[in-house]
Amino acid sequence: MPIALLLCAAIPPMLWGMTYWLTTEVLWTDRPLTTAMIRLLVPGVMLVCLLRYRPRQQHWRPLLLISLLCMGLMHAGLFYSASRLAGPLAALLVCSQPLLVWLMAWLLFRQRTHWIISSGALLGFFGILLVLLAPSRLQWDLPAALAAFLASASMGLGTLLMKRWHLDIPPLPYLGWQLFLGGLMILPFAIWLEFPLPMASQKELAGYGFLTIFGTLLPYYLWLKALPRLHPVQLSVFLLLSPLSAICIGFVLLNQTLTPWQLLGAVVVFAGILLSQSSRGEVRRA
Repeated sequence: MPIALLLCAAIPPMLWGMTYWLTTEVLWTDRPLTTAMIRLLVPGVMLVCLLRYRPRQQHWRPLLLISLLCMGLMHAGLFYSASRLAGPLAALLVCSQPLLVWLMAWLLFRQRTHWIISSGALLGFFGILLVLLAPSRLQWDLPAALAAFLASASMGLGTLLMKRWHLDIPPLPYLGWQLFLGGLMILPFAIWLEFPLPMASQKELAGYGFLTIFGTLLPYYLWLKALPRLHPVQLSVFLLLSPLSAICIGFVLLNQTLTPWQLLGAVVVFAGILLSQSSRGEVRRA
């Protein structure tokens, strides 16, 4: 795999791994919909206004559906689960996405994934189980767990549709409109359920600024550049790097320790990612 493509696929999940730390330590923990709305709408407005690109008429319907799946539903479920579940458990549920993409590709589009990619996804998910479940007993919250699963399935389906439809929109405008439309979809629910908002501290403002630039604009732009060149399951496997990034952040910033099981799980995750990338990732239909 070319190094540029590898970086485009690997850097976004590593940056997204900071989301759980930001949610619990910096941002408004009791306003998940507002956090999701800010993450999407602020950078979306910036890109739409600066680029001044208007999608073609035939692009609006698929663009709206993709924005709902990849941005609106995904982020609402992600931040709701992150605010109520232990970070490792939320990350584990979101990391089911490679397996969900594999299943939905077959059920919806009769696409067969190369067995090497499938094996890599299963191996990587097993590694995440070692990393996140072995060290502690995690407390379940059923609504939050369902929200995390919904976020994973929504993003997975949106990724499949983006790959299938090949909308002829440049990457930055494509990202800008997805963010903008997804943020607009969350906005009325955030106003209804979570407004009025408290006065933000300097720490919270800095956290939302970091989330906007380094947690949203940069990683999603790289993700969209990698998407056309990789099989959807192959790309989704890189999401397993997100909880590893969260573990490393906890080790550095929160003085958390790493157990032998976590280190073994990290090795297994990297092995699964390497295995999944050893195939060319062609899509076959039944």
